[in-house]
Amino acid sequence: MESIINKATILIEALPYIQRLRGKTIVIKYGGNAMGNDAVTQSIMQDITLLKYVGMNPIVVHGGGPEISKMLDALAIKSSFYKGLRITDKAAIDIVQMVLVGKINKEIVSILNSLGGRAVGLCGKDGNLIEVEKMPPVDGIDLGYVGEIKRINPNLLELLAKDEYIPVVSPIGIGPDGQSYNINADTVAGSIAWALKAEKLIFLTDIDGIRRNPADPSSLISVITAANAVELIELGIINGGMIPKVSGCIEAIKNGVNYAHIVNGTIIHPIVLEIFTDKGIGTMMTE
Repeated sequence: MESIINKATILIEALPYIQRLRGKTIVIKYGGNAMGNDAVTQSIMQDITLLKYVGMNPIVVHGGGPEISKMLDALAIKSSFYKGLRITDKAAIDIVQMVLVGKINKEIVSILNSLGGRAVGLCGKDGNLIEVEKMPPVDGIDLGYVGEIKRINPNLLELLAKDEYIPVVSPIGIGPDGQSYNINADTVAGSIAWALKAEKLIFLTDIDGIRRNPADPSSLISVITAANAVELIELGIINGGMIPKVSGCIEAIKNGVNYAHIVNGTIIHPIVLEIFTDKGIGTMMTE
């Protein structure tokens, strides 16, 4: 009986959050190390399906860096990074698009649909969803077919998300000449969130959130303002691969997204634990 009561208590704790978020758009960035465990992946897809069934409008943006690297290595195509961005030549962009759009995107769609969702796979070329230009050289380094977002055309996403569908977006953009460009998935998620004025933007990553001391898990910051996050970047406390995620959160908050979250996506049911419980498990950014 005690176990049953505990389950009921958990459901009641979630009730005000479900009421508050009903009808709201939630953009979820899923990728990288959060993709590495089948059981965790299944639980994340269950979380996303649950959001849809209780009346929210989830939109998934996925990455896939490790799988891209694995495929490039198998084909003996050299690949390197500069400041967290993959240098993408002509040979590499074809593989990047194949892995992201043809493999990972469809795998996510299939899992969501098997759970009762109605997922639809998209990339930035569909309906000119993500218009880009070639990113200019960074510190004199030509990044190749890496895109800089110029415009998000959200109409297609809005039509799908506000209906019964779950859009799943690959971070491939389209240039003025129809050329495909690779885009950082964190940047895509942030840009889509503020283009849609989403209620929440959630980054699933491999650490618990933003820490005052990156080496100390107990220094997790549960709630932070965008201004304080900027200070931590300037101080070097937020660094490396966390910078695109935190910067994406900051830009989203500045552009009308109400809340942005950085959550450990390597544990079971991270989305439910973060947004349906009083304490949460990661870092929530506010204005």
